[in-house]
Amino acid sequence: MTAQGRIRPVRDRGEPLTVVAGGAGFIGSHLCRALLDRGEAVLCLDTLQTSRASNLAALQGHPRFEFLRHDITQPLPARVLDRTPRIARVWNLACAASPPRYQRDPEHTMLTNVVGTNSLLRLAEAAGARFLLTSTSEVYGDPEIHPQPEDYRGAVNCTGPRACYDEGKRAAESLAFDYGRAGRAEIRVARIFNTYGPNMDPADGRVVSNLICQALRGEPLTIYGDGRQTRSFCYVSDMVAGLLALMEAPVDGMEPVNLGNPAEITVKELLEQVVTLTRTRAPVVRRPLPQDDPRRRRPDIARARALLGWAPSVPLAEGLAATCAWFAAELGAEAGAAPAKASV
Repeated sequence: MTAQGRIRPVRDRGEPLTVVAGGAGFIGSHLCRALLDRGEAVLCLDTLQTSRASNLAALQGHPRFEFLRHDITQPLPARVLDRTPRIARVWNLACAASPPRYQRDPEHTMLTNVVGTNSLLRLAEAAGARFLLTSTSEVYGDPEIHPQPEDYRGAVNCTGPRACYDEGKRAAESLAFDYGRAGRAEIRVARIFNTYGPNMDPADGRVVSNLICQALRGEPLTIYGDGRQTRSFCYVSDMVAGLLALMEAPVDGMEPVNLGNPAEITVKELLEQVVTLTRTRAPVVRRPLPQDDPRRRRPDIARARALLGWAPSVPLAEGLAATCAWFAAELGAEAGAAPAKASV
């Protein structure tokens, strides 16, 4: 990759173009690969501030892939605007999703969700393109209804340390639906629940990556709170399949769609599975539960089943094994030696 972040330009053949903001991120990089596999030409935008250029390494040299290092809080550059007549799809996956990362620069997190989303919506409007926003289960806050359906309005602390992300995504949804109601753009909104798999950043601070990396390094395993809080983990290939189905679904787009795995487990149970897979003997260290951390999280995916015919298919045990194997290779490469023993 060059200093400007460019991998290789798409040959301007007048073919339809797909823009993916946040395409170097965890889910975004898998999405870019899936779009290329479908035959689409992809223009990926990313700041690389909270994502990794290595996630795009396998796409280098692809004749239909171009990378542009750009912050969507800033005006879109000519290299994007000049392609407007070709743009058929606009994906907005741009925003750090792990609490430590998005709380590190809360102003930028909020602006990415609001200013950045508005900029991409204007691009979609000008191009007559379909637009998909990846929102989040965090719009439900620490939920009082379980599982969470799309018509639940949430219990978000609008002044807390997570508000830059939670309220930023809620504002981004408002913008998208306002564009849709006004007939300015054809929109889709996906509310993504906990997702895991290869290409996660080992240092992103999320529970799956934290526990696996600590186990592989032989470090103490960190549990926040008593470990009885629940999550529902969706493997990344299932998530990408759901996103693609939503983007292409013949729906009006004027209702959000939950995408996630309804199989709910406690963090303590996740820890036990990671310990079994990695065979670690490291001790467990308990830390206080972060402020506004949700106690329970499980999607109601009835709408996704009905509208998209979608449901996740990768069992947690299978997905965790693949994720452990990927992290073992990643950490081994970083260290220049084999990591701690892992049975994966």
